[in-house]
Amino acid sequence: MTQALEYESNAIVELLEVLPTDRGAEWLRDSLQQAIMVEIATIGPYASALWSIKESGATVAKAIREIIFDEMTHMGLVCNMLTTIGGTPILADPKVVPKYGQRLPGGVRPDLIVFLEGLTHESVGMFSEIESPNHPVSEVNASATIGDFYTAISEAFETQQHLISGARQIEFSLEAHGQGNKILPLDTIEKVRAAIEIIKEQGEGTSASPENPFPGKPGELAHYYVFREMFRGKKMIKVSENPVAWDFQGDDVPLPPAFPMARVPPGGWGNGGPNAPAPAVQQVLGAFNAHFSAMLRALEAAWQTGDSATLLTAIGHMRGMRTEARTLVQLALPDGSGKTYGPEFLYVEE
Repeated sequence: MTQALEYESNAIVELLEVLPTDRGAEWLRDSLQQAIMVEIATIGPYASALWSIKESGATVAKAIREIIFDEMTHMGLVCNMLTTIGGTPILADPKVVPKYGQRLPGGVRPDLIVFLEGLTHESVGMFSEIESPNHPVSEVNASATIGDFYTAISEAFETQQHLISGARQIEFSLEAHGQGNKILPLDTIEKVRAAIEIIKEQGEGTSASPENPFPGKPGELAHYYVFREMFRGKKMIKVSENPVAWDFQGDDVPLPPAFPMARVPPGGWGNGGPNAPAPAVQQVLGAFNAHFSAMLRALEAAWQTGDSATLLTAIGHMRGMRTEARTLVQLALPDGSGKTYGPEFLYVEE
């Protein structure tokens, strides 16, 4: 069986190579741990882009913010899937926390490098690649996807229904940010199926439509298409009813003004050569990393105990992360490039 606690492993690839008939309880627990790691890995890049936008009320900022809340909900639902079959999510461990400037955890999408940067044409293109479906409407992409992995997890649950116990389930609503944004107890196979459907279709849409079936507002598209609109600079609209066809032929989607947050070096700004942080900058970076690490510990504690109230502690640290990040993206790099610092998302022990 694969080692599910190594971010830089090929665990997901190896899990998908296991024959369906051999995908038992251990396979399912390992897969859900990897899925949690994937969901967390998306938050850093999306949040960095969001925090770099100068006007928080900009349309693009609102869209990215909604997607981040979706991803947090997805992470919570997968944690509930793991605890309901007797596992315990591991989030606050150097081995599993995101490592940027490299590929996603588990070897999924091995051709894609995930980085931390402000809002740019290149960063939103990378975001859309993270969310890419098997058969995107109006575009071609044949690479294996995160959705493939969730399909395998769903199929394994069908054969392992007897493991579902309803243990240590968290209930927490984020429905102000969309219909599907509610972390619910998963104590039946029907609820597990519904949760996986939400995760897949909020990110990828359906094979027939780019629309998000669980939107924050009517007509909202799935994550992949929202990011492709930003990348292509045009709204995606239905251009034909018979046959149904969609294309990027709508209104312009300009990227809003943003602070020029530079790409964070792998391992953090300490590896940035001439841009290694001075003490005053390091203090802000350290404060961000402390909040990030405390958030992960609070999330882990919530699913260790089944105490939903602990999520409020995590949310408090998320607000602290935003405050420090908004300071960082306004601190100029010393190399004269005109670029600025940004959050590192480094895990630090207590």
